[in-house]
Amino acid sequence: METVRKYFKRDISWLSFNYRVLLEAEDETMPIYERIKFLSIYSSNLEEFYEIRVAEHRGVIMKKNYTEESGAEAEEILAEITEEVNRQQREYYRIFSKVLQALNQENIYLYQDSRPEPFHEAFVQNFFNEEVFPFLSPVMIQAGDIRTFIRDRRLYLVIRMYKKSKRMTEPDFVPEYHYALMKIPYSKVPRFIELPSHEGKHYIMFIDDVIRANLSSVFPGYEVESSYSIKISRDADIYLDDEKGGNILEKIRKKVKKRKIGALSRFMYDSNMPTDFLQFVCQAFGITPDDLVQGGRYNNLQDLSKLPNPKGKELEQVVPAPMRIPILDETGSVFKAVKKRDILLHFPYQSFDYLIRFLMEAAFDPKVDEIKITQYRVAENSAVINTLISAAQNGKKVTVFVELKARFDEENNMSTAERMEQAGIRIIYSIPGLKVHAKVAVILRKDTTEGNKRRDFAYLSTGNFNEKTARVYSDMALLTSNADLIKDINKVFAVLEGKLREPTFHHLLVARFNMVPELTRMIHREVEHVKAGRKGRIVLKMNGLHDQYMIDELYYASENGVEIDLIVRGICCLVPNQPYSANIKVTRIVDMFLEHSRIWYFYNDGEEELYLTSADWMRRNLSRRIETAFPIWDPEIKQCIIDVLKIQLQDNVKACLLDENLKNNFKRDSQETKVRAQLAIYDYLKKKN
Repeated sequence: METVRKYFKRDISWLSFNYRVLLEAEDETMPIYERIKFLSIYSSNLEEFYEIRVAEHRGVIMKKNYTEESGAEAEEILAEITEEVNRQQREYYRIFSKVLQALNQENIYLYQDSRPEPFHEAFVQNFFNEEVFPFLSPVMIQAGDIRTFIRDRRLYLVIRMYKKSKRMTEPDFVPEYHYALMKIPYSKVPRFIELPSHEGKHYIMFIDDVIRANLSSVFPGYEVESSYSIKISRDADIYLDDEKGGNILEKIRKKVKKRKIGALSRFMYDSNMPTDFLQFVCQAFGITPDDLVQGGRYNNLQDLSKLPNPKGKELEQVVPAPMRIPILDETGSVFKAVKKRDILLHFPYQSFDYLIRFLMEAAFDPKVDEIKITQYRVAENSAVINTLISAAQNGKKVTVFVELKARFDEENNMSTAERMEQAGIRIIYSIPGLKVHAKVAVILRKDTTEGNKRRDFAYLSTGNFNEKTARVYSDMALLTSNADLIKDINKVFAVLEGKLREPTFHHLLVARFNMVPELTRMIHREVEHVKAGRKGRIVLKMNGLHDQYMIDELYYASENGVEIDLIVRGICCLVPNQPYSANIKVTRIVDMFLEHSRIWYFYNDGEEELYLTSADWMRRNLSRRIETAFPIWDPEIKQCIIDVLKIQLQDNVKACLLDENLKNNFKRDSQETKVRAQLAIYDYLKKKN
């Protein structure tokens, strides 16, 4: 009888990934502020998870958004999410406590209550009076309170108190409680306050505790019994009911404004809050038991990324400086270098400056007629955008496809698009019903050395045109002047411009057109090699694996003897260690750089095929986005990328193997040679230079 194939649930798989992020904070071999950084990343990730994924399930239950998921399924997955998140929250505070102990060993003390040492009392009181008190706006609350709106991503204190009375000292005195809500004025004061050092020790205090220590002066005439931290998360996704009708720019602008008042998706509270206190708060603000997520004394701990470091770089991760690429520096002109051969860029190991130089050279080259580029997520005050504006001001025709639906970057994308339009750049906005996730640019250029024939140039990447994320995201990009590739790239832009509906791509794999059929063909080709007695081998690196059709294809290949290595950073719905996945290993790497590059490798009986791509194997990427995968033909570049894959598969420091229970099992072993892939890749590229 055929074994029934299974899949991990998407959101539970994602929680497994985020837990792996949290485990970095427990690694005592790392500098203490690197551990703190991962505590912050974990919290930030979880915040977005509730704003998007949990909110989507709640929307199904409330029938507020369209999805194939049923209400019963949504309730089931929400129960699983709550159970797992509560477990992880307990782990979080356990690890947080260990991190604080490690800080203490460095003579850095983060106060954990509102009672500062006597030698800090005057400073804390003065700081409160001068810097904090003017910005406090407490409001009294009562059951069924509909006047007070709690903002998402904000930290609040709920305070319980009673009026001072002469009877307070009497044994039978029963106080009549009053309650107040107070927002921490995060935009006016920092979350962490550095206190004067004392006897060689450094002290830091949460602004929450500075306020707690002075609550009696905020509520004169009251005795403050207790106060606890709360925060909420709201639905932050943007649902466009009818993208085809009306102005999509204005629709998204209106939706972004409404994001701040979205439906509740999480109410996080201090787990030490007494039950009757919590019940009152829930009644006052209409919080249901399903909304509750246990927190601790301090919430919004993504703010830990701003924790002051009084000792400086010695307590932080040393990040290798981006390397220069000799062929590009020696040639002087990016165009001249790329005319000779394709060039691979690997960020952040190598400098992102070369992309800026590529675009800047195009902006000032009189032979360049036109620049076309996609924009998904760009940095604020982006050097890329500034270069495109320079090109337009120099008389170049510049066309930018702007994806407005890049989640949480909508406002930045709208403002940069408007700035480009004012500079004379042609802007094409989102395609209804689709996201454009491809990262491509093409430079259309005459070449006088070849009788004014066209000699165009292109840049294709696994990551965004974003110089800030390029410092911390590991991505690969190709600079090329290959005419066959550029012909396909121009077809992609023709699709984006609405000039071509049914393109035929000969070399690029493009989602919604030929990507899935070609992937299926290459997987089946490996199976045929095995059936003929030859070797079958596939290595796939990506951020997410969710599409069940593609997972089934990998199960099929595994059952037929194809050796498959998956390097999946985030969501992975494929279940390893089963009869139908016996030949599949799933590796997850979390380290100082965020693994973001997507690489597809097929052995093909020794005629190896290799693609770099913007696409993960998520359902959305393969069916509801425009994505590109581009072949690597240059033998030297191909070998370099294959070597990088091998190094990652050899990692026995930061790599985990995912098991059938979604557990992250570290590959650490007794081998004398330790391979930390990201450092090893840096050394490998340095030697090649």
